[in-house]
Amino acid sequence: MKTITATNANRHFQKVLREVSRGEVFTVLSRGKKVASIVPASQEAERRRESAKHSLLKRLAGEKMVLGVSWNRDELYDR
Repeated sequence: MKTITATNANRHFQKVLREVSRGEVFTVLSRGKKVASIVPASQEAERRRESAKHSLLKRLAGEKMVLGVSWNRDELYDR
């Protein structure tokens, strides 16, 4: 795992991406504090995302479409 400042990550983003594609992991620091991690995208994570998207779209396709209804904030959110 490598550590890089946000400024350097921005300046050398293509290089960082090349290294990440080879399996390297970066921790990004902003003002000395960890703010992000840049990690390789795994095939398993991508498969789970696609499966979740497919399930959501399938469920939404079965929902009745509501047109011409105007909700207020209290109706949209449980309070």
